[in-house]
Amino acid sequence: MYVLGLAAALIAVWIGLSGVFKPLLIGLGAVSILVVLGLSFRFRLTDRVGVPYFRLHNFLLYWGWLIVEIAKANWQVIRACLKTDLDISPALVKVKTTCRSEMAKTLFANSITLTPGTVTVELDGDRLLVHALYEDNAQPEAFREMDRRSAKTAAEPAA
Repeated sequence: MYVLGLAAALIAVWIGLSGVFKPLLIGLGAVSILVVLGLSFRFRLTDRVGVPYFRLHNFLLYWGWLIVEIAKANWQVIRACLKTDLDISPALVKVKTTCRSEMAKTLFANSITLTPGTVTVELDGDRLLVHALYEDNAQPEAFREMDRRSAKTAAEPAA
């Protein structure tokens, strides 16, 4: 059952991202999807955790929120680039996460990296090493909302 849902999701993403319906691209897409499905089945990744349809609503809400955060951070980085004097104050900070699952930790670390002006340098257990362009924005408190939302969005499913 999960394999069919994964196939439908991959087809939708392929069509949504490419938008081109030429025979060669459709063929390459089909081959790619079959390879991914085969590997997913072979490595036993097509279960409730590996194909989390029950979290789709949470992921869509999270991505909507994250896009707004990325846009806000973009403006700050753009302003810094356009100023005549470079007033950045780079900092490295350790951030403790409340995320328990590996998926939630990965979502949190990648969300930080996707946000302009910040990069996750290292993930060690429940601590992330984050580099930021501005020391004010690099305080651990600045990441609490993203951490909370990541933990909620990618929490392990109830059995």
